[in-house]
Formats: sequence, C-alpha cells, structure tokens
Amino acid sequence: MVTEEKVWEVLKNCYDPEIPVNIVDLGLVYDVKIEDDVVKVKMTLTAPGCPMHSMIAQDVRNKLLGIEGVKDAVVQVVWDPPWNPDMMSEEAKAKLGFM
Repeated sequence: MVTEEKVWEVLKNCYDPEIPVNIVDLGLVYDVKIEDDVVKVKMTLTAPGCPMHSMIAQDVRNKLLGIEGVKDAVVQVVWDPPWNPDMMSEEAKAKLGFM
C-alpha cells in the first residue's frame, strides 16, 4: 500500500540542481494526495522562470513511480501561492544563510 509517509520520504530525495536542499525542506511541495495508488503532488519552484522546471518535475515523477505500488504519478507545478524563503524549514534557512 502506498502511504503518504513514504511519498514525503521520497520527495526529500528530490533537489533543485542549483540549490543543495531538498524540495520538501525548501517548502516547494504544497500538497500530496494518493487516490487509487496514483500519487498527485502539487508543488512550485523558487522562481517562475526556473530553467530546470521540467527536469525537476520529471525527476519528482520518476522517483514517485519508483515507490512500490504506485500506478501513476502526477506532478502539478503551480505559481499560486508564490514561493518565498519563509516557506523553508529552519534547517534549510540555516543551511542557505537565511537565519
């Protein structure tokens, strides 16, 4: 059975190649839903013009598809609400010098 806990664990292994912090700690993941073993992730990026947009979304999808029991994965990139540094975990803020 696919669990939300496992999905979040896998998402912590996804990175924006330009930032040494995972997308969860960056605050880029807004929502995770699992319906009939299909994982749906709503996320954003640090900037709308991010040149790595499709690569990051594809990496997230590929990693989600690697979870045992996942039939499909849908990654929706949204821009509302816009991301800001306050969305980062305390660890991420410290690592990136936002403290």
